[in-house]
Amino acid sequence: MTSRSLGNRAPFLWVLLPLMAGLVVGRHHGLPAPPLALAVAAVLSATLALAHPRNVQWLWAPAIVLAMTLSGAALYELNRARLPAWDSLPVREVRVTLELDRVFPPHPHAKSVTGLAHLLATDAHLTELVGQSVYFSIALTPGETPPLRSSRLCVTGVLQTLPRLPAGDTFDGYLANQGVNYKLTRARVTGAVTSPTAYSRFCDTALQRFDAFLCRGVESHPAQVGVLRAMLLGQQQELSVEQTGVFRASGTMHLFSVSGLHIAVIAAAIQGILLVTRLPAPVRIGVGGVLLWLYVDITGGTPSAVRAFLMVMFIQAAEVLRRPGNPVAALIGSAVCVLIIHPLQLFSASFQLSYGIVLALLLLGLPLGEFWTEKTAPFTRLPTVTWRWWHHGIDCCWRWLLGVLGIGAATSLVSLISGVVIFKLLTPVAILANLVLIPLGSLVIISGFLSLLGGLVGFGDMVSLFNHASVLLLKLSEWIVHRCTELPGAFLAAEFVFEAMGYPVLAGLLAGLLWGYANDWTGKRGGFWIPFVFTALVLATCLQRVAAVAGKT
Repeated sequence: MTSRSLGNRAPFLWVLLPLMAGLVVGRHHGLPAPPLALAVAAVLSATLALAHPRNVQWLWAPAIVLAMTLSGAALYELNRARLPAWDSLPVREVRVTLELDRVFPPHPHAKSVTGLAHLLATDAHLTELVGQSVYFSIALTPGETPPLRSSRLCVTGVLQTLPRLPAGDTFDGYLANQGVNYKLTRARVTGAVTSPTAYSRFCDTALQRFDAFLCRGVESHPAQVGVLRAMLLGQQQELSVEQTGVFRASGTMHLFSVSGLHIAVIAAAIQGILLVTRLPAPVRIGVGGVLLWLYVDITGGTPSAVRAFLMVMFIQAAEVLRRPGNPVAALIGSAVCVLIIHPLQLFSASFQLSYGIVLALLLLGLPLGEFWTEKTAPFTRLPTVTWRWWHHGIDCCWRWLLGVLGIGAATSLVSLISGVVIFKLLTPVAILANLVLIPLGSLVIISGFLSLLGGLVGFGDMVSLFNHASVLLLKLSEWIVHRCTELPGAFLAAEFVFEAMGYPVLAGLLAGLLWGYANDWTGKRGGFWIPFVFTALVLATCLQRVAAVAGKT
């Protein structure tokens, strides 16, 4: 099969896969050596691999694998930075100074503000806690404005130690995956407050302006405005309980939060606008990168948005460096950067879903769509030069349809298994829903972005026009989601017979995708059937528990 999507190389897999393995070992088993010793051993192993002695050339592969595995284990220990002595200590009241790293969007009429911070100072007998990351919940007095990111607060509250390995589907599990070891609750501000930085105030002011832009002219449609704010500004608290439940049951929740799709669409829109300026490519991509990062940071800098930003910048950097476009290598390179900077993200559902789905799209979705197009192309017996306009129109629509079907089929394999692993929910309807809603969601993102752009340049009519367009598209999307969830068997409670087999199964699916792609999906090596047969067998195992689980709920 001839395919433009095949043949890409990703040498960083020699770094990524053992690095992930080392992080897993560090999390679940730990290693007896301290992190410094692991780091020294990793450096020695890497040196041996790079030295590449001529008489033992076979040694470089195991040496680099060992180096990256030890590095992963050391990174986990260094980033989790647990204090074992505190595991057995009771909950206690403490006086500390916090620097706020991230403030979660507050719910309407909230009486407290929550987020992540690190400890700058403590009482004399608690100095070992300095530098530790904590989750905080600080009470607000009526009318008090929540503090901004980078603020420094002197607070008194109740400090509680998190378990070493909390369940991944709990809030404690989410905090552990952010490198947090403590929760500071029932806190109140007791001392002087250091003002946030000018940049933090700029981001907060910009977010408030964006929020106002997106509701201009459509105030009579609060439900759709809430979804639009969630999609463009990451304000998930704007979604109602009913909306959240329906989106999750249909397997389309990823469309209604700032994630990879949103950042990619907005990056393309920014570059499209900058093309008009006729700037040189390096300048255009540099300016676009700065603008895109401002958008990511203004909307909260969520881990999924930062990951998507890195993916986009890796792909665009290839253009600046005049390298052939290789999205697979860009994806793997961004994953390595993310895990070096924030290693614990590997264990978050967001990381697993975003990278798993994009990897399936690149390794299977694009080649599958091209394969179907090659086998079923219309008008193959007519020379292309003799085609009329309607020949070209039919051919273009057919290629687009098969491309969308290939991407939908590939990404659904990951979402079906990961949905059972992470959410204990099997959503067969997600295949159908995503095929329709991904194009609609992209249009909503473009429309919302143009609304924000119109507000920034002072075109009020443009803001209102695109807001109305977004509302219409969202009403259509919600109607489709509701119709999909009403189909028989649209979503089912499901889990594996043995809970521990979930992540190995997901890893097995991704390994199958890598194997098929490395072998160009040739028929003698199993062809495109491998991941589909694997998923069918897995779901057959999973479905044995569906009736039992559903009977309990």
